[in-house]
Amino acid sequence: MLTDTTIELRSPRASIMLRTIKWVMSRRKPVFPHDADDYRAYMASRSLPKDAPMPAKFAQQYQVEEWEAAGQKVVTLHPKSGPAEWHMLYFHGGGFVLPMFKEHWPLAAAMIDTCGVSITLPLYDVVPESPYTAQDALADATFAALAERHDPAKIVLNGDSAGGHMALTLALRLAQAGGIQPAKLALFAPWLDVTMQDPAIAAVEPHDMMLKIGTLRVCGEMFADDRDPAGPECSPLYTSPDALALLPPTRIWTGRHDLFIIDSRTFAGKLRDAGVDAKLYEYEAAPHVFMAVVPTRESKDTLALLNQFLTE
Repeated sequence: MLTDTTIELRSPRASIMLRTIKWVMSRRKPVFPHDADDYRAYMASRSLPKDAPMPAKFAQQYQVEEWEAAGQKVVTLHPKSGPAEWHMLYFHGGGFVLPMFKEHWPLAAAMIDTCGVSITLPLYDVVPESPYTAQDALADATFAALAERHDPAKIVLNGDSAGGHMALTLALRLAQAGGIQPAKLALFAPWLDVTMQDPAIAAVEPHDMMLKIGTLRVCGEMFADDRDPAGPECSPLYTSPDALALLPPTRIWTGRHDLFIIDSRTFAGKLRDAGVDAKLYEYEAAPHVFMAVVPTRESKDTLALLNQFLTE
């Protein structure tokens, strides 16, 4: 059950800057077509997308390492002073089908500057051009490589949207394997059920300018491939209580104008029922992955809470 200790409304009203940015976003072409059939046609005819390039100024601002794991590119950013006490493994969002957005780089920079962490960003191959197994292999190999050279008790897994799904499912695989574990799990607007089953989500859809239920279901089917989309491997919302109980302390941040808010609430309750130290932070009228709009009050609050989580 959700309690007042499980969920906290951090912002009862959207900031002026966030409202302005939402207005601008509402007038732009959406990242995905909002109609499911249009989305299928778009995916069938698209050219393979490319990761947004890392800003050139990062070479002066941070120590940059570029390496490979499971045959895919990985970027690690350290503070200018060198490797930090905490190391974050961060998976970017994009429905499993889109590469790194240009907005992810400033978000990574803001987390380094606010939290003093080092951060590793796997630039994974996307579905459907590559199978989901390639993404899982990269996640597993990247964590293993990090754990060899950094204390796992100071590694936090994080990600946004589909990347939050990747961080969570990696944590579940590691927990079930019984080996080395990350210390903490942080999730930004995680995609927890690729089938979008909860009927309560429909009430949020008119307020979400980015995500639509039908499109997400098709995207989820592409990601699932030969698996059951409603099974816990694809939709970790349905993970058993025994498996959830093995997770490390977890924090979730989701806006109330985000389709994923409904499942975030359900999942936070399931984590608490399983005995996990878990909390969900909500932001009124905030859109999907609002924390990537780093100048806003809401993003700054998210990163301050993330820093607090790491220092608890």
